Amino acid sequence: MVEQLPKPWFDLNKYREVRLREAMYEAELAESFLNQGLIRNAAGKAFQAWKALVAAYAVDKISELRKLFPGTKKLRGLRARVEKAYWIVAVMPTTVLKPVAQVIGGDVDVYTNMALWLHEYQYNGPDKQGILSPYPDDESAAKDIRALISKTRELTKKTIQ
Repeated sequence: MVEQLPKPWFDLNKYREVRLREAMYEAELAESFLNQGLIRNAAGKAFQAWKALVAAYAVDKISELRKLFPGTKKLRGLRARVEKAYWIVAVMPTTVLKPVAQVIGGDVDVYTNMALWLHEYQYNGPDKQGILSPYPDDESAAKDIRALISKTRELTKKTIQ
């Protein structure tokens, strides 16, 4: 049976725990894809791992996120509304990944830049001119994928322990 993702507005700790496991699983998939030469697929999985990690870390910054993202958000298909900060933590849209990472700070903020570059690369591939992707070739992207996988594992293990 597949475990449902807990809603952060009900149980922040359980939500963090599941997101950290997700980050580890996605990082494993990214590494597997990388080892098979599937660089763009690996970039996508590394990015998903990072988004899960940022969502997990955002749990501890919910008070600051409430100030940054005031108001409420209607839940899809329901009449219910939740605070926008909780919805952002739950969904972690790519469009707010950087501002959330800035609130978290440190390595999370710095490596979010790399994750976003890899997200561009996943969709556009290498680009020697650097217009559609910051990576001129697959090898340079693979190097950052490895770095992001490594940092994801480091920060996940640090938080779990």
